[in-house]
Amino acid sequence: MKPHAPRVTGALVFTTATAAALIVAVTAGGAGAEPAAPSPQAAPGGVTYREAGRFTTAGKPRDLLLHPESKNLYVGSDDLADTADVNEGGLYVLNPADGSVRSTVTRIPGPTGTLGRRAVTRIGAALPGDGVVFGYPLRGIGTARTGDETAAGAWVAGATVTDIGPGTGPGTALVAQGPVLAEVDLATAAVRRSLTLEGGDSFAVDAARKTVWFTDFANRRLYKVDTERLAVVATVELPAGEGFGGFTEVDPQTGAVWVGLDNSVVVYAATGTRLGALSGKDLPRAARFDSATGQAFVVWQDAGDPSLPGSDNDGTLTVHRSADLTELVRPVVLPGNQVQLGVASLAVQPGAEVVLVSSPAQGTITRLERFVPPEPSPDPSSHPSPSPDPSASAPSPGSSAGTPTGPGPATSPAASPAPAGSTAAPGAVVGGTGGQPPAAGAAPAPAPHGSLASTGTTVLSLAGTAAALTLAGWALIRFRAGRPGRTGPG
Repeated sequence: MKPHAPRVTGALVFTTATAAALIVAVTAGGAGAEPAAPSPQAAPGGVTYREAGRFTTAGKPRDLLLHPESKNLYVGSDDLADTADVNEGGLYVLNPADGSVRSTVTRIPGPTGTLGRRAVTRIGAALPGDGVVFGYPLRGIGTARTGDETAAGAWVAGATVTDIGPGTGPGTALVAQGPVLAEVDLATAAVRRSLTLEGGDSFAVDAARKTVWFTDFANRRLYKVDTERLAVVATVELPAGEGFGGFTEVDPQTGAVWVGLDNSVVVYAATGTRLGALSGKDLPRAARFDSATGQAFVVWQDAGDPSLPGSDNDGTLTVHRSADLTELVRPVVLPGNQVQLGVASLAVQPGAEVVLVSSPAQGTITRLERFVPPEPSPDPSSHPSPSPDPSASAPSPGSSAGTPTGPGPATSPAASPAPAGSTAAPGAVVGGTGGQPPAAGAAPAPAPHGSLASTGTTVLSLAGTAAALTLAGWALIRFRAGRPGRTGPG
């Protein structure tokens, strides 16, 4: 008869090895097979600007200035073509909160001093306390304040005035008459001094650094003019291109000059060194800066020509950190803002909470308010509780239902959900991090699926199973040892 001891020993070895392998496999699976805890939710889309009002109280807006002291919104306006019975041209003073008209300047001097309603195409500077210096076709220079119906004004001798800005002293203004840069007297429009450049027709004033940046779009040049001597001190070559220029503006905080060219904005330091460029599908037509936040705002207008690729009749407002041109908010769509019927302008409230953008094509001024999406509350579904262990709830053979069979793992109470509708405080300018810490005293959230705690419980359960299998193997040996016919040592 074939001995049975090797068969019994083999059964014992198989049983023990199987239990050990099962422990190792499940332990390894608990540590590596389950995915790690989900990452925090992505930050919300970041701040943006939302339309909070659309004003139609100022005709066809051509230029905007938010007065830094009186806080009045000054609007230089033209006549709307679709209102033949009314001439809306003039200088408007609006409440920037709701667009209501505070006053309208309707009587402006012509070339012979005759008063009449005239379009105001450029606002050149703010007057102390309240009021503005403005330009009107063809060579008019005027001043007015809130409550005035009649403007003080005079006409500059010579060619058409193409741009206007603050002068170097009280009672003066700088004007461009094509390539001629002149400083004129506000009361009489008499020329005090002038400089003739090789070309150009527009400029931007950096009063803090006593500089004028005069742009010659046709020849793609930018001239740096010292206003104390009224002399060119540097020339910057602009990128080659075939399109028309959009604007020239100076960041008063850094002295950097921003130039709108074709579908891009090129930025140069106060020294004339190129800092970088922005590009887009639309045409950059206006820029303003907020020194309180160090931000730059650019209005891009659609070409308004359906035959051009990408033309959709909508413009865009973009916001950038002026120091490095980083885009800070999601671009804001400006429906219907296209360049065919006039160039847009904008004004920025100090602190950048409010931005006002004009659309000459629509005869509107849109009030945009900064919006910070709330940080979302944690989503309980993103951290599911561990699946219950069947061995902890299923009764053992021979035990009655509902009767405990021994000590089991304690069940942790579920974390209390956040109150409905609760949100975190608004974050910084560039979106939050998502999620909030649990409230003080709240129960801890369940451990993520596949955590070390649930793995330890499974390992202990399997260790008990292995021990039981081992004891069963030894019992089998003892049982076989007592049977008749057994050979070998007792």
